[in-house]
Amino acid sequence: MAVMARPRGVEDTVILRATVRVMCRVGPAGLTLAAVAREMARRARRSYDSALGALAALTAESAAEISTPESYANHLAFLCMDLGDPQLYERAPAIHRTQARVIEDLLTEAADTGELRAGTDAAALARSVQAITAGAGLTWALDREGTLEQRLRRELRVVLSPYLPPRHDLEES
Repeated sequence: MAVMARPRGVEDTVILRATVRVMCRVGPAGLTLAAVAREMARRARRSYDSALGALAALTAESAAEISTPESYANHLAFLCMDLGDPQLYERAPAIHRTQARVIEDLLTEAADTGELRAGTDAAALARSVQAITAGAGLTWALDREGTLEQRLRRELRVVLSPYLPPRHDLEES
């Protein structure tokens, strides 16, 4: 099997710093891709005044290096390899679950602080956010309107809008 480089969505130095922080905190036995992803999410959360602002930034950051439909096709090709190769697939569900937990944690925080309506089911909404994130990339690659980041931010606003309290705009977060 040929080894392929991972698609770049985040700079290597950011990943390495997060890896070092996790390693120092939990040691080699606790060092996992999921732990590094959680560390990166915590770093992103500290950079924003609101949970929804951090969620919008993380969603947009996930597509930072995907600037053309062709680069999105390469991203999908890599995902297909993950799904089809048993060794690569071992890690894919862990990354997917970690992303879901990070999104759910941010949505739970947003509900707790009043950014989202009381009673919002953060777990169900997190699944919807993950679904629109994946679907937005595919529809963007097909219709080629705007940038992927613009599409992701727009679709995130649409999926969150029914849960926003009156007079709250996701762009304010």
